[in-house]
This record gives sequence, structure tokens and C-alpha cells, in this order.
Amino acid sequence: MAILITGGAGFIGSHTAVELLNAGKEIVIVDNLSNSKAEAVRRIAQITGKEPKFYQADLLDRPAMEQIFNENNIEAVVHFAGLKAVGESVYKPLEYYHNNITGTLVLCDVMRSHGCKKIVFSSSATVYGMNNPVPFKEGMPTSATNPYGYTKVMIEQILTDLHTADPEWSVVLLRYFNPIGAHKSGLLGEDPNGIPNNLLPYISQVAIGKLECLSIFGNDYETHDGTGVRDYIHVVDLALGHLKALSYAETHTGVEAVNLGTGVGYSVLDVVHSFEKACGKPINYHIAPRRAGDIAKNYADPAKARELFGWEAQLGLDEMCQDLWNFTVKNPQGL
Repeated sequence: MAILITGGAGFIGSHTAVELLNAGKEIVIVDNLSNSKAEAVRRIAQITGKEPKFYQADLLDRPAMEQIFNENNIEAVVHFAGLKAVGESVYKPLEYYHNNITGTLVLCDVMRSHGCKKIVFSSSATVYGMNNPVPFKEGMPTSATNPYGYTKVMIEQILTDLHTADPEWSVVLLRYFNPIGAHKSGLLGEDPNGIPNNLLPYISQVAIGKLECLSIFGNDYETHDGTGVRDYIHVVDLALGHLKALSYAETHTGVEAVNLGTGVGYSVLDVVHSFEKACGKPINYHIAPRRAGDIAKNYADPAKARELFGWEAQLGLDEMCQDLWNFTVKNPQGL
């Protein structure tokens, strides 16, 4: 029996693949490599000493998905695959809705036809929208401020409705906060195509000289230093959360939304200063105007993950920055 990891060559997917293999699980990775590299799969094997089965395929390609399920005994799915750039989604809404939602519909339909009814979905704290107070709790109403966020809201609803129609389904909706860091080995880390959308890979590229300057969007928020506060979580802690979610899904049916965060908010400047400590040099930055849709504070109430899974984050901001810098130095051109 194998675990299918969609988007398993990506940042979070590859780290989760490592932890699953280290835990003795059999895995199958499917990834279309649109924003990832096959090298990540080779490095998963290098770290674990185990060669994962890999298919380069798209979830929108139903015959390819049928082939994967026909050739493997899939017992559960961890679903990461999807387009994920918030800004790009505003300019390409049809592409985001089609890719993320239709891809999930194809996946679930193929799962259903093969009797596979356990799924852990890579959701996001973006589903808490603009109007909920921090810390975010799973029972709060969901909404979004951009097409990317709405794809997460809609897929959560689709998976909930799937369980309503067939109570044998086990669905875990993992709402991530801000994953950063890299594998301790320096072999795996975040390696976006083009200019990074996320804060930490951008900072690391400024530190190594690939980019000139970091833009900090707004320093007049109601936070301790005026810059936006977010809940940053080490990607390995996040990966281990998926193992706990899978274990839960094996023995429970139903739908559970669960935050994966530290419960601690760090500002953009906190992160900059921690990264300066890790790399031993100042980070060149300037203050830019606020971005539309950004909120002052975004951090988790992580109590449910602790109560339901026995999981909590172990690694702090300094370790996140040290591990990312180690990856950056060892891979200045990416994977």
C-alpha cells in the first residue's frame, strides 16, 4: 500500500516525501514539474537511500492519473499540487481556477473509482480572509481576497461535500501558515522559478547577491515594529505534521480542518534580522508602500493539532533561517 503525493517534487511535497520514506512508508510522487525540478526527486533518494516511484504527469490528465492508480495500490493521497502565486492568480484567475479546482476534481474522481477515500489536503491560512481576529482558529468563517485563496476555500468545500455524500471518506484539511527553512542536509529547499514570490527565498537571494534589494511592503502596521507579522513554520515541522495527519486519517473518517503553525508571530524585520545573523551580513532592504489585501497580523492557534494529532512545531526562527542559508550557500543556482 502506497501514499500518493501530488506535487511531491515541490518545496513542501519533497520534504514530506523524505519524512514518509524515513518513517518506512511506500510513496508514489506525481508532479508536472511546472514549478519544480526532477532533481528534487533524486535528492529525496539521496537523503533517504530509497528511490521513490515518480511520474511526471498533470492532474488534469485523467488517463495519466488512471494509469498511476492502476499501476499502484494507493491507500491515501497527500494533495499538494497546484498553482500558488497570490499575485499571479489575480492576473490569471481562469488558469488558477481551472488548474487547482479541476485538477482536484479529476484526482478525487479517480480516487473514488479506485476505492481510495483518504486525503490530506494542502490548504492555507489564506482561507481565514481579512476579517477574522488573530489567532486564527479552525471554526472561524472562511473567505479569501484573491483567486488563489478562493481555490483553497472551494476545494475545502468540495472535499467536505464529498464526505457528506459518502461518509467513508477521511478528509484532513491542513491550513498552513508560512513555511520556510530547508532540510538540514542542504540538499532540499525552496527553489522557485524566476523571482521569488515569498519573503524568505527573496531574502536569501539578496544575501547571496542574485537580487539587489528586498522590498518591505509597509512599516506603519499596528505591530511592534510597524511591519507585517506572520506565523513562520519550519518546513520539516510542517512535513511531520502531514505524517500525523495521515495517521489520523487511517483510523478516522470525517472532515477535520487543522492549523499547522507555531502560534508565534514574527514581523518582516524580525525575519530580516534573524537571517542577517544566519548569513553574517546585512540584508539590503527598503520600505515600499503597503500591498492591497495584506493584513497586519496572521498567526495560528495551534491547539487543535496538538490535541488531535499530538503534533507541535519544534524549530524556531533562527533554525529556519540557518537551514535556509545552508541550502542557499550549497545551491547558489538552485537545485
